[in-house]
Amino acid sequence: MSFEVYKPRSKGKEKKPKLIVSLSKNSIVLTKPVREKLQHPEYLELAYDNESATIRIRPTTRDQGIPIQKSKISAKNFYNQFNISIYGKFFADYNSEENALYVSL
Repeated sequence: MSFEVYKPRSKGKEKKPKLIVSLSKNSIVLTKPVREKLQHPEYLELAYDNESATIRIRPTTRDQGIPIQKSKISAKNFYNQFNISIYGKFFADYNSEENALYVSL
């Protein structure tokens, strides 16, 4: 008998956690990697650019922000104000200069 030794072709790259934000009917859900990237804030600011259909999410103070409840942000009024009716899971891009996430819908 002759055996051939298995040799993996590559060791594989270290995977970066994916920044995923879920938009549901009444809330925005942040995955653990998203919360870690934003350094576990207690309050977030939501903004929307209508031309590019992009949501900006960034940490803020209690006076100006929406509280995070575990991993959710209540967003029903935000959706209504900007007529957002697209729901699902979206990848987010992180901008380190602004400490903000951008979610393209």
